[in-house]
Amino acid sequence: MNKEKIVLIGGGGHCHSVIDVIEQENKYEIIGIVDTKENIGKKVLDYEIIACDDDLETIFQTCKNACITVGHIKSNDLRKNLYNKGIKIGYHFPAIISPFAYISKYATIKKGTVIMHHALINANAKVGENCIINTKALIEHDSVIKDNCHISTASVINGGVTVKEDTFFGSNATSKQGIKITGFIKAGSLVK
Repeated sequence: MNKEKIVLIGGGGHCHSVIDVIEQENKYEIIGIVDTKENIGKKVLDYEIIACDDDLETIFQTCKNACITVGHIKSNDLRKNLYNKGIKIGYHFPAIISPFAYISKYATIKKGTVIMHHALINANAKVGENCIINTKALIEHDSVIKDNCHISTASVINGGVTVKEDTFFGSNATSKQGIKITGFIKAGSLVK
């Protein structure tokens, strides 16, 4: 099978998890990682850091697909800025979806979003652009996750919830159904 090439932007811990999802998905060939200038030549798992952010236009000449592999904990500014820079250059940001995740055929996942292993996205849920739906997260029916959100590991977004743009929803946090959520939600929170 001839796979499309993809470049990963960001070489930290989140990159490790995304590499694993991309390898399991088996749709893309990772050509390398873009990170800070001082890290060029180092490796992240089996992949070399081949360039820094300033080189994204040059890389685009040979690779049209990219994935933002910078995490989002305290702030998503870097992740969001790199995504917007990539869009301006012309990169295609495919949704990366683990084959071990369950996505309802009635759910919508937009570009640039990564769905990690064992996440579950139920019927009529909508996930925006450049989101992280992390390992074992549950997005229930009729929920809307706006752009640039991180729904952390083992968290639960119950039915009919709207998670506003740029929100961080911490590990093991749980929401009540039918509410609006915004901002930084600490791990283990119950959001009513």
